[in-house]
Amino acid sequence: MAVVEGSPEIGGEKRMVAARSSMVDSFKGCGLSGMKIDKEELRRRILIPRYLRLAMVEAVREKNPVVVAALKEEEEEGVAAPEAPLVVFVNSRSGGRHGPELKVRLQELMSEEQVFDLSSVKPLDFVHYGLACLERLAASGDSCAKITRQKLRIMVAGGDGTVGWVLGSLAELVAQNREPVPPVGIIPLGTGNDLSRSYGWGGSFPFVWRSAMKRSLLRAATGPICRLDSWQIVVSMPKEEKVELPHSLRHLDRADFSQDLDIEDETLEKFSCFGGVFYNYFSIGMDAQIAYGFHHLRNQKPYLAQGPITNKLIYSGYTCTQGWFCTPCIGGPGLRGLKNIMQLSIKRANCSNWEQIPVPSDVRSLVALNLHNYGSGRNPWGHPKPEYLEKRGFVEAHADDGLLEIFGLKQGWHASFVMVDLITAKHIAQAAAIKLEIRGGDWKKAYMQMDGEPWKQPMSKEYSTYVEIRRVPTQSLMINGE
Repeated sequence: MAVVEGSPEIGGEKRMVAARSSMVDSFKGCGLSGMKIDKEELRRRILIPRYLRLAMVEAVREKNPVVVAALKEEEEEGVAAPEAPLVVFVNSRSGGRHGPELKVRLQELMSEEQVFDLSSVKPLDFVHYGLACLERLAASGDSCAKITRQKLRIMVAGGDGTVGWVLGSLAELVAQNREPVPPVGIIPLGTGNDLSRSYGWGGSFPFVWRSAMKRSLLRAATGPICRLDSWQIVVSMPKEEKVELPHSLRHLDRADFSQDLDIEDETLEKFSCFGGVFYNYFSIGMDAQIAYGFHHLRNQKPYLAQGPITNKLIYSGYTCTQGWFCTPCIGGPGLRGLKNIMQLSIKRANCSNWEQIPVPSDVRSLVALNLHNYGSGRNPWGHPKPEYLEKRGFVEAHADDGLLEIFGLKQGWHASFVMVDLITAKHIAQAAAIKLEIRGGDWKKAYMQMDGEPWKQPMSKEYSTYVEIRRVPTQSLMINGE
């Protein structure tokens, strides 16, 4: 969940308003105000001194923060740190493939060394080496490096999955006691862009994007800081099963196995686990299967991905081919609801005990939602009336309540009505922690996704697969783009 410091609207309807169309977002995002911003004034605010830029780039390239010693000789006399030093990560594969052109434009406005292409520089490498080199210079008495490190802000040009990837990498700073953690702003290049919508950066890439980039960089330099809850997911599965992980997940060691799992000690050797952090949603079922197929289709035929609107049309068409609309939840094993393969347990707020929650038989997709933007700005949970909340034992959903809203989607027709705000999704629970136990049986695999990054999860008949979700104690920092 998100908390905007000094802004009471973060939990209100203004912030959680249902989706505006991509076209409206594009026109709104471009604005003419970007053309009025003086380029030199913008550079004065965000341009990192040359010797520091070169030091960071060299440290990342060599994967060695110690190389900054050789570059120290290039330190510029009397140079001052910028007001809001800025680094941008660009995912050239996100959304409509605007990345390469956007990268060139950003390098024109800033500098070549402050814009990193995620296809060649991983955000974790930047944390381990780029930021580390600034910290080494600061420790040696370089006041400019110290101020730059303390004031550094980061922009991410990509979709929700890309933003989550960068946020997860920056979280390593907390684990290593290397705070402060730079706040993050967003240039929306994805299809849904729900994180971007939640923090005022818009729902799609602006049409007049060249002039809009000056406005985005200025907002990144001057925008107030918000807070975002994050949720750790750990998947424990039989070792003999192989899984291809998205970049937002990584393999973990045995120490990460939870004591809450019903796995005997002698059986633990037969299990492996992987995990990561999500910021908006986790889902399992048909919606993740469609997302997985769409991602593979887009990667195999990149010429189809010409922009968010085209992506959504292809996505809709692909949904129709997967049987979500025309097949019931009874019948063959491949068409049954999630109840047949899954047990859901939750911990409620301020409660230490797990409680098993029945999964409705007609639910084909289960979603745990953090923010109130899902599927390109929709709010499937809706705004239930107080009497309904009291009857169900729910509380009003706010961005700072430390809870995940769990809901289900049934057939495609039900999901379609939910996505156009005619009805709300099937409310299942609110939870401070979640545990799923999945057993294959006639099912060979399940599909999962988090923040737009899907994967195919193999399942075993003999052993269960477990999914645990818990709130991360430390919040991430976001820049409010409104």
